[in-house]
Amino acid sequence: MAEAERRADLRLDQPRTARGIGSFLRLDPDAVGRFAEGIARFLGTGRFLAVQTILVIVWIALNVVAVDLRWDPYPFILLNLAFSTQAAYAAPLILLAQNRQADRDRIQAEEDRNRAAQTRADTEYLARELASLRVSVGELATRDFIRGELNRLVPEDPDDEAAERKKKNKKRREAAADPVG
Repeated sequence: MAEAERRADLRLDQPRTARGIGSFLRLDPDAVGRFAEGIARFLGTGRFLAVQTILVIVWIALNVVAVDLRWDPYPFILLNLAFSTQAAYAAPLILLAQNRQADRDRIQAEEDRNRAAQTRADTEYLARELASLRVSVGELATRDFIRGELNRLVPEDPDDEAAERKKKNKKRREAAADPVG
C-alpha cells in the first residue's frame, strides 16, 4: 500500500495533497477577498482618519501631560509600533483588494469587447440588409413610372380638348409633386 501512495505522489497529472500547516487551514479565497475589500474600504474613509487622528491626539496628550498614566516608558515608541503593525496588515489587504478589483475590471473589459464585437456584427448585418432593400426598392416600378408608360402606350387624339386638359393637369400634378422642379 505504501508503494501505491508513493506512486500517486509521483504522478504529475494530479495535484499533490496538502501537507504541513496549510493542510488543516483551508480558507475560502472569496471570503478572504471580501474581508480584505471591507478593510480597504474602511481604511479609505474619512471616519477612519478622524478616529485615528483622535486616538493619536489622546495618546500624545496622555503620554505628555498625564505623567502618572504614562504606559509608554520611551515616548511614542509604542505608538510607532502600533502604526507599523497597522501598516504591515493594511498594505497586503489593500493590495489583495486591488487585485480583486483588477480581476473584475479585466472580466468586465472582456465582456465589453465581446458585446462591442457582437454589436458591430449586428450593425454590419443590418447595413447589408438595408443596402439590399435599397437596391430592391430601386428596381421596383413606381406609380408615376407605370402611369407614364401607360400614357405613352395609349394613343391620344391631339385635337381632343379633353386630352389637352388631361395633359395640362398631369403636368401640374407632376410639377407639384416634384420638389426639385
